[in-house]
Amino acid sequence: MVTLRYDEGTVRIDGDGTERLASLSFVEADPRSESHRAPAFRYPFLRRTCRDRGLAVEDRVLDTPAVDGLSTTYELRGYQREALDAWRSHGDRGVVVLPTGSGKTVLAVGAIAALETPTLVVVPTVDLLDQWHEELSAEFGDATAVGRLGGGVQRIEPLTVATYDSAYLRAEDLGNRFGLVVFDEVHHLGGEGYRDAARLSAAPARLGLTATFERPDGEHEVIETLVGPVVYERSAEDLAGDHLADYDIRRLEVPLTPEERDIYERHQQTFTEYLASSDIQLRSGSDYQELVKRSGSDPKAREALLAKQRAREVMMNAERKLTVLADILDRHDGDRVIVFTAYTDLVYDIAERFLIPPITSEMGTDERREILDRFRRGDYSRVVAANVLDEGVDVPDANVAVVLSGSGSQREFTQRLGRVLRPSDDGGRALLYEVVAEETAEERVARRRR
Repeated sequence: MVTLRYDEGTVRIDGDGTERLASLSFVEADPRSESHRAPAFRYPFLRRTCRDRGLAVEDRVLDTPAVDGLSTTYELRGYQREALDAWRSHGDRGVVVLPTGSGKTVLAVGAIAALETPTLVVVPTVDLLDQWHEELSAEFGDATAVGRLGGGVQRIEPLTVATYDSAYLRAEDLGNRFGLVVFDEVHHLGGEGYRDAARLSAAPARLGLTATFERPDGEHEVIETLVGPVVYERSAEDLAGDHLADYDIRRLEVPLTPEERDIYERHQQTFTEYLASSDIQLRSGSDYQELVKRSGSDPKAREALLAKQRAREVMMNAERKLTVLADILDRHDGDRVIVFTAYTDLVYDIAERFLIPPITSEMGTDERREILDRFRRGDYSRVVAANVLDEGVDVPDANVAVVLSGSGSQREFTQRLGRVLRPSDDGGRALLYEVVAEETAEERVARRRR
């Protein structure tokens, strides 16, 4: 009989018949214990292989007590039910891609209720840790305790929410305690360290949630190995009108001032001339990293990199963008508006000029939460933020977004658009403004993210 045990982040295999599993590419001999080992995430495949090969198995891997009575008051929307069914038909493994505001948390709650197994939810930020803990406590708190790992608390319960950092640091300790792991914002799992949160876990059921799955570095392929492939995907366009607000995107181009144009052209020329002389073509993130690497030893490369940064600051923070912003704010005096920028200094400039509450990463969690709560209550009708609201924060409903500056990331743009897509009671359309400095590299940045 083959015996499977969880041990040191792996599945240890011993007993009669072990040699019939040793041919698997991921099974390695362990002379220390005179057994064989496989990565913990391969546990479901090992168990299935034993069954397919007619091997009797003593399974000691999971230490998961039954969790009964998990029910939810949510009624899944049609697309949420389709997503859950697709995930279940794929063996309770895989990634669901849905736009921001479409209720990915509700889908996960439905999965937890369906499986009634101890569940670990992994999230990227403390803000999301708080939100998920509150959600699970409200839905399932009468049936079981809800633990949390992160934000100063280390408590494991049958339902537990953990940050990626905590799940990674305690991966071996958590590895056989849960039958289901939910990875919120699953694209984070592509990071080298965070992968252990999935690699060292034996949980047979895995659900990844994200609005944008593919990573520029291609590491989403690793996520498919650890969690499963994309099993269901709907875009904002698919859900607009029926489940999300209909929306429009308006692009407004503004000229640089003569002074800004002079500074921009001068620094941009320094950058492009270096690229031409060094035979570097910026076609991918790895090409840019090569330039960064060279800047450590090549003064010309460092000069070019600093020039590029200065040119970017000029076009992203163009003065006439604030004139356009003033017009937009006047036009939408009765609307709920979120202004996004790429630079914290500009956030504080806008906050001072227009008396808008700022939200930045420099602020404490309690202060950010207080501003968002007042925005939710209607005490504030507008806020301005740098990247801190792009992901991992429960942002109150708004119907107008203004992107004054940002990266070429499709993920960032999708997250920002999603902040205004929750349907309103009056059925009104959402609106996103892109304000772009004309005749600059920002035009290419805007095309790339769209």
